[in-house]
Amino acid sequence: MQNDEMIWQVINHQFCSYKSNLQKALSDKRQFCKHPYSTTGVCNRSSCPLANSKYATVKEENGRIHLYIKTVERAHSPKNLWEKIYLSRNYSK
Repeated sequence: MQNDEMIWQVINHQFCSYKSNLQKALSDKRQFCKHPYSTTGVCNRSSCPLANSKYATVKEENGRIHLYIKTVERAHSPKNLWEKIYLSRNYSK
């Protein structure tokens, strides 16, 4: 099983290829996340798709809405880590 806190420590203090910094002033430094499954775009512990074993997001692709759920049982296979579920246009179903 993944250790979310250990992953976040590495991402936050060492290196993350999705992290982008925006610095307005010397004291004001903001970090953003460019990961395609990031829901907020802000780099923090609660919204990091890499450091949370329980994570889900909704994306639109070609006019269709999909729910992506991170499945911890598939962590050994990064290609299959995200389960993709098609959401119907009719929300009352």
